[in-house]
Amino acid sequence: MNPISRRTVVKQGCLAAASVAVSSEGETASVFHAFVFRWKEEATEAQKEQAARQIRAFQGVIPGLLQTHAGVNISPKGNGYTFGGIMQFKDQESLDAYVRHPAHQALLAWLVPLIDAIELDIHA
Repeated sequence: MNPISRRTVVKQGCLAAASVAVSSEGETASVFHAFVFRWKEEATEAQKEQAARQIRAFQGVIPGLLQTHAGVNISPKGNGYTFGGIMQFKDQESLDAYVRHPAHQALLAWLVPLIDAIELDIHA
């Protein structure tokens, strides 16, 4: 599979999360978990920073998590979603395990009341 160059991505005005290998049977080898947050008024700057730190700290803790990228949304077209990220998992089973992982559950316990979120899971 040929990776998409940065120039092509910028020229076409789209986002490429990563290039992934495809098996000989045509099945994808990775699953991407993308998310964006719209913070509620009561969320403090300290809580926003804590969320970013905790999400990045999943790397090396969650089995099958290959990449983690999270931060402030810099797009002027964000519709109020000011924070987001993308995570690459080895496979669907790794993503499923992440959802149940104690570190992820601990984050959700305090974070969910502070956000409106959109999530996408993509086999790519």
